[in-house]
Amino acid sequence: MKSFIETIKSIEVESPVDKIIGQLKQLITSGQLQPGDRLPAERVLAEKFGVGRSYVREAILKLEFYGLLKTNPQSGTYVAGLSIKVMDSIITDVIKFNKEDFNALLEARYYLELDAVKLAAERRTEEDLVNLKEALLDYENKINSGMDAVEEDMLFHIKIAKASKNSVIESMILILIPDLIKNIVENKICGENRGKAAIPEHRSILKAIEEQDIDAAENAVAAHLNDMFQISRAGYNANQLIQPKTD
Repeated sequence: MKSFIETIKSIEVESPVDKIIGQLKQLITSGQLQPGDRLPAERVLAEKFGVGRSYVREAILKLEFYGLLKTNPQSGTYVAGLSIKVMDSIITDVIKFNKEDFNALLEARYYLELDAVKLAAERRTEEDLVNLKEALLDYENKINSGMDAVEEDMLFHIKIAKASKNSVIESMILILIPDLIKNIVENKICGENRGKAAIPEHRSILKAIEEQDIDAAENAVAAHLNDMFQISRAGYNANQLIQPKTD
């Protein structure tokens, strides 16, 4: 018989983005929001939900990525023309995705960024280089001043994804990176001085992209993300050991 302590489950706290997605799901499945209906403006939604506009924007981005919302720059954001049943199922999966195994998310980020940087080295423009250099400088200034540079770190990686000129890879990285980097930094998963150690690694990545050296770019990102990759592999191997055998 299991000890009662083994049956206790950790309490899951929903993020503001999850709550927004959950409420939109309820509006859609209840029929209050129909396929083709236009959503209120981000500002209005943020006021109604009682959260910052960045949370609303992230929720809309995720639902757009899964094809549940469609945004027209001229007229706004609309509910996609899918059946209620399909939407209900997909939105449930989107919310579950936010709570997926952390090791799996680390692994996904690792392979996505390898693909992104190879494409960025091949396709980057002069404008991309300017944006990357600005993002890197902002990151270094914050770190060297002893300040939190989580947002600047995110921005550097997002600019690499943008330089890939692949909108799907860019969208996937936009979904994965914010929560991952915040979790990694806040919990010091890669150590106390990871911020300073990342500076020369970021510079190596930028240099390879600037020189359009695809192999060097891939190697630089692999080295930069190696700590996280090893953590994800260790987590996967540990899970395999504790999984009950089915044969």
